[in-house]
Amino acid sequence: MAPKHHPTPLSVGDRKALSKELGRARAMTTILAAQAAEAHAKGEALIRQADKLLCEAVNERWWADGGPVDPSPTIDQAINGGYPWLEIECSRCRTRRDVDLAALLHPSTTFVHDLASRLRCSKCAAANRRPPATLLQLAQRPRQAAPET
Repeated sequence: MAPKHHPTPLSVGDRKALSKELGRARAMTTILAAQAAEAHAKGEALIRQADKLLCEAVNERWWADGGPVDPSPTIDQAINGGYPWLEIECSRCRTRRDVDLAALLHPSTTFVHDLASRLRCSKCAAANRRPPATLLQLAQRPRQAAPET
């Protein structure tokens, strides 16, 4: 059987020193937690800015090249960068539509350029045709407000 450990009692001076050190440690914990929160906020702002710049770059490449470009941002990156709308055009009837990326049922890690083959025109679907959509650009808001019902 192992011998039991009995801590030696602390003298008054040692107890005061220990409580003083514990107070310093608690104060330092508060300071470090505040610095960590500040660093997180700065990091999230930088990530948001990077996502915005990525969306702007992709829009410029789409405009210059005339179609979706690989790689493009993910749905999460587009929403985080302030571009939650995707403007598409039906390749058959040329109807333009705005798609809310946040409302899509696709995983948020899906690349935006992969949505081209998955999005279909609802107008042509009524005529039993399912042509793929053409991606035009990422947008910060829809082209026109939805009519109030």
